[in-house]
Order: sequence, then structure tokens, then C-alpha cells
Amino acid sequence: MERINKVAQVTLLFWLMKIIATTLGETLGDYIAQTLDLGYTIALVVTLLFFVVALSVQLFTKKYIPVFYWLVIIATTTLGTEISDFIDRSLHLGYTVGSLILFCCLALTLLLWHKRFKNLNVYPIIDRDKEIYYWLAILFSNSLGTAFGDYLSDVVGLTYLNGALVTAAVILIVVALHYATKINHILLFWVAFIFTRPFGATFGDFLTKPIAKGGLDLGTLAASIVSLLLMTTLIIIAHRKGNTEST
Repeated sequence: MERINKVAQVTLLFWLMKIIATTLGETLGDYIAQTLDLGYTIALVVTLLFFVVALSVQLFTKKYIPVFYWLVIIATTTLGTEISDFIDRSLHLGYTVGSLILFCCLALTLLLWHKRFKNLNVYPIIDRDKEIYYWLAILFSNSLGTAFGDYLSDVVGLTYLNGALVTAAVILIVVALHYATKINHILLFWVAFIFTRPFGATFGDFLTKPIAKGGLDLGTLAASIVSLLLMTTLIIIAHRKGNTEST
């Protein structure tokens, strides 16, 4: 039986959906841990269960289905928020140490992936074992992006808006390097993937945090609903685009 690709192609729509998914992950994670006052440990367990369920559905799906794929992305961004906050606020290791730990986890995952399959190609993904490495790398990169975004605001002292501008500038540099140089496109993909997370996270903080702290004070629930509606619209577009390409 012919095996079919399981993951989204990296296009402009992909990056737009990734950024909105990271914003949703930040606001939803804060809503669970802070607004609902469940605490970081319980929030970590809840989001871990969400990730496991979403990933299980994705792994046993026979082909790429946008809604299942992007549910896992949202799950990794939400869980990544809780992992970062748990390291900082429950284990009291700080965002600097947390970023280093998560960077090492991502590097180890990519190293094992390359050792097993001799490449780090992110499209197409057909083999289930390779897909597991793919999702682990995404989870650690989203967690790292969250920790680094918090590092910019809490350690460096940037406002949420300035943090979003800094990470946006890095993303634009990566795009320029992609088109103007011969730097390995897989390396640039993972750099961009990591930095879209703090961009979405800092933008999510900008939407939800109090005005006194440089935010718009929209609240985690309102910001999550808006992000979810935008994400739903883009998933519908992705489904239609996929159906059009397959006909």
C-alpha cells in the first residue's frame, strides 16, 4: 500500500497559521494556568493530555488532514507555554536556564533524527517513526520559543511589543537569507520555527497583559477566542486548498 505524506507543506499559509497558533497557545496556556487559577503543575498535566490525544489521532491518520495536524501544533504551543512556565515558576530555574535546557533537548532530538534517517527534511513526512521525531522537535522548539520570549521580556527587560518586533526582525532576516543565500534551508526552517514562537507568545502577552505592563489588557479568554476564530478560518482555507490540489 502506498504511504502518503502526513504533514503540512511549508508555504506562506503555513507560517501565518503557525504564528496564530503560537499566539493561541500562549493565551490559552495562560488562561488555563492563571485565569482559571489551576496552577502550573495541573495546567502542565492538562495540556500534556491534550497533546497526547491530539498526537495519537494525528499519528494514526493515514494522510495529511489540516484540522488534525494543526490541533497538534496548537497542543505543542499550549504545552510549550506550560513547560516553560513550569521550569521557571515551579522549579525556579529561570528563563535563561530553561532556554538552555530546552535548546539542548531540541538539539538532541534533531541529532537523533539525523542519525536515524540521515536527513532532517520536514516535508514530506511519510514514515511514522520519523513523524514522531518531527513532533518532538516541534514540541521542544515551541517550548524553547516560549522560554526565549519570556527571557526577552523578564530578563532583558523588553516590552511585549518590542519583544515581538525583535523576533519579527529575526524572522525577516531568516527569510532574506533563504532567498539571498545558499544557507541550508532546513537550518533556516528550524530557526524560523523557533522564533515564530516567541513572536506569537510576545504578541499574545501584548494582547492580554495589563496596560501598566505594556499590554492591551484584553484578557486571556477574549484573546484566545479571537485567535481560535482566526485559526479556524485558516484551517478551513487549508482544507479547501488541499481539496482543490487533489482534484
